[in-house]
Amino acid sequence: MNTLNYTNHPDFILMGLTDSKEIQLVLSVLFLLIYMVTVLGNLGMILIIRLDVQLHTPMYFFLTHLSFLDLSYSTVITPKTIENLLTSTKNISYRGCFTQMYFFVLLAGTECFLLSSMAYDRYVAICNPLHYSVVMSSKLCSALLTGSYVLGTVDSTVNMLCMGTLDFCNANVIHDFFCDTSPLIALSCNNTHDIELIIFVFAGSTILLSLITIYASYMSILSTILKINSTSGKKKAFSTCASHILTVTIYYGTMIFTHLKSNKSFSLGKDQVASVFYTIVIPMLNPFIYSLRNKEVKYAVIRVIKKRESSGQLRQQ
Repeated sequence: MNTLNYTNHPDFILMGLTDSKEIQLVLSVLFLLIYMVTVLGNLGMILIIRLDVQLHTPMYFFLTHLSFLDLSYSTVITPKTIENLLTSTKNISYRGCFTQMYFFVLLAGTECFLLSSMAYDRYVAICNPLHYSVVMSSKLCSALLTGSYVLGTVDSTVNMLCMGTLDFCNANVIHDFFCDTSPLIALSCNNTHDIELIIFVFAGSTILLSLITIYASYMSILSTILKINSTSGKKKAFSTCASHILTVTIYYGTMIFTHLKSNKSFSLGKDQVASVFYTIVIPMLNPFIYSLRNKEVKYAVIRVIKKRESSGQLRQQ
């Protein structure tokens, strides 16, 4: 068995999404447009929240960092995917591949825990509104955010340490459009049972722990909403959670479908469609979900525009 010499950092080859030149061109244009919208949408969300004082609340503090994670998440995957669609080489260096995978897992894990922190924020806002400002203090928000990044980093580091032990015996063709755990494990010539188990436990724990937090929060929220007598009160309470519920459903649905199964069962068809959705499409959708379904964001945009117009008129005078 002739193991690749990693001291020379051999390149991997990303098979991509299709062999058709015409479809590759269409996909490259589509992904470029999606990436531009992702960048503009998430940067716009961050700027609006920063510029409007009325949005300086715990909910929008977390939303700012969700936009940052989505922007980073997309940047780790999409530019390289577009490059591979437009070139014939489709190479990615060994170091570049593992770097991409490291940050992908880190950002994905961090987003899981950030979404659970946002669910807890909604729980306090609806179930304990009189103590909301005391419970959701800036200190607690910072602790929840820091904890999300720390847990995401731990998950990613364990994943990297496990993957770093694999050998790829003259096999360097990755059957995917980016360096993910599943296709790399499928490529290895090692007995990967123990590594798969460790990665599954850590990834499963990340998803399970965050989902339990989200589930417990929303069960309490639902119980509180059902006790509200007025229909308008119920609608108002539910509307504050609708965007988050939609984001959680889409994000976790595609992630669970892709990752919580045997890595050897990875396939180029349905798995890649799900991967494209949660790595490229979802980061674009989140700003729209939170802006189109949120009147506070719409009003904040109007206030920021009017403020800029007023300051411009004052300068002219």
